[in-house]
Amino acid sequence: MSNYKEKLSRIQLFCFDVDGVFTDNVIYLLSDGEQARTANVRDGYAVQHAIKKGIRIAIISGGKSEAVRKRFEMLGVEEIMLGSSHKMVVYESLLQRLGVLDDDVCYMGDDIPDLPVMRRVGLACCPADASPEIKAISMYVSPFKGGTGCVRDILEQALKLRGQWLDDDAHIW
Repeated sequence: MSNYKEKLSRIQLFCFDVDGVFTDNVIYLLSDGEQARTANVRDGYAVQHAIKKGIRIAIISGGKSEAVRKRFEMLGVEEIMLGSSHKMVVYESLLQRLGVLDDDVCYMGDDIPDLPVMRRVGLACCPADASPEIKAISMYVSPFKGGTGCVRDILEQALKLRGQWLDDDAHIW
């Protein structure tokens, strides 16, 4: 765990799962069949700030919610892959399209579907409440649970390492 910050300083692409990372592990089942989630506003702030600073962010999620897509589009995320039933296939396609190497990727996931990709990336990290299997392979475990700031935690650290956290752009949404 001691050299994760060295790796973090070189990351070119941050990939995130959604449920259990950007959200807590609760899904509200609505009468019309839709599913509602809550998201942490500070995670959202960190995402849009990181994008303004030139950090590439991708979402790889098994979920298919259009509300989730709209949220990430509003934050400026361009790489939003929903309905990713086989995350490794989606991940490999993303790397090829963007010309990024495994060592230059940070992936934050929380459960078994994230395991294959997390074993391959340069920096695997997870929320505090991730499954034991995910914690076991993570180089960094955030002290924050999914949906309570774990995304902001890793992005804030990366931006601080680059001297881009509290700069002039930080005060503008």
